[in-house]
Parts: sequence; structure tokens; C-alpha cells
Amino acid sequence: MLTKAEIASVRALREKKSRAAAGSFVIEGEKVVAELLAAGFPFTAVYATAGWAGKSTHSVTLEEMARLSHYPAPSSVLAVGPIPQEPWGAWALNRGLTLALDRVQDPGNVGTMLRIADWFAFARVLLSPDCADPSSQKAINASMGSYVRIPWQVADLSDALAGVTAPILGCDAGGEDVHRLAPLIDAVVVIGSEGQGLSAAVRSRLTGVIAIPGYGSAESLNAAVAAGIICDQLRTHSAIKP
Repeated sequence: MLTKAEIASVRALREKKSRAAAGSFVIEGEKVVAELLAAGFPFTAVYATAGWAGKSTHSVTLEEMARLSHYPAPSSVLAVGPIPQEPWGAWALNRGLTLALDRVQDPGNVGTMLRIADWFAFARVLLSPDCADPSSQKAINASMGSYVRIPWQVADLSDALAGVTAPILGCDAGGEDVHRLAPLIDAVVVIGSEGQGLSAAVRSRLTGVIAIPGYGSAESLNAAVAAGIICDQLRTHSAIKP
């Protein structure tokens, strides 16, 4: 039987501030928990009802799961684990391809871009502190397991990019056609917020601006769609294949 304190500690992880303080996240749902378990992620606790056929550490009743759950209709499994943020220095950004997110507010876009970076074998993802929390349920769901496969870190982008000698390319209208980009071994590509684009502080660190040419009447592309196109182009024309 779960204690009130244990239930309260799990429920608190629904909030970003509590996740940051505890260094842990909570995720619910058979598909996403199975994906993270398949990736070998070391959950500290897996709470499951009799309806869950996978690995668990705590068997709980339907009533207990309802008290733990994020949802009006609880899943059969909910898990808690350490936030897998990987620290690295500016030197790391000089090696390989890095996807950087500047103030991306939609958690679905954040999770999708982790997935995109994973798909195209980027070395890492760097997120500004004002991005949507990559450890939220929506972001992890959208990442489809890439949350624990691709190294990522939250840091002030302007500070992190200050010591980078590799090309730093921002995605913005009016830039060079990304399809004409010369092959690169190392680069940081920055995707700005959905509504405001790149911040002034990050713009000051750019060594180049790239754009995706449009041929129709749409005002802009979704941030994750833009990231996918650019990552494909960088990987396709990378001087070194993964």
C-alpha cells in the first residue's frame, strides 16, 4: 500500500519546479513507459496495476493509480526516473552537429525536435531555459523515447555559444538558402521560438543565417517542421556521415 507521502511526492512531479528540485520526472502511459524501458532507461520506480504486462517495482490498485495519475482516466503504468540531463562544456559544441532551441514554447515541438535530432544522429540538443520543459509529459510523449537517447542540456544559449568556434547557424527568413549550404563536419544550428524567432542575444552569436525557401502562401513553418528540414539538409550534406 502506498503512503500519502509517496503519492504526494509523485503527484508533485507534475510541476516543473518540483521536477527541477527533485531532479526527477514522472511519465504515464503504456506506450511511452515501454519505449523508455526498451531504451534501457533506469527508472527508480514503476507503478503498475494488474493491467500492465511489463516490468514494475510497485504493484498498485486501480484506486491508488487514480490518485497517482495525471489523467481523468488513469493508465495502467506510471514511472519515475532521474532527469537525464548531461552536462558538457562549450568545447563539446565544437564537435559534431548540435541542434539548439531558443525559446521554443510548445512542449510538443520540443519533444519532436529531440526525436528529430535523434533520427538524424545529431550529437546533442541544447535548450534555452525559457524553452518548454523537455521533462514534461507532453514533451516526452512527443520525443517517442528520444528523451533518453539523445544527450541534451538546458543552458543560457548566449553564454554557451560564446566560446564556440564551429559555425553557428540561425534559422530565419532572409538567410542563405539551406539547400546551398556547403558540407560541414561541425556546426550548431539554432531554431527560434514559434512566434518571435531568434532572440537578440543569440543573434549576436551567429556566424550565419539560413532559411528554408517557400513557394506557396503560408506565412511560416512550424518550428519542428523547420528543424526537420534543416537537420535533413545538414546530415545529407555533412562532410562526415554517422
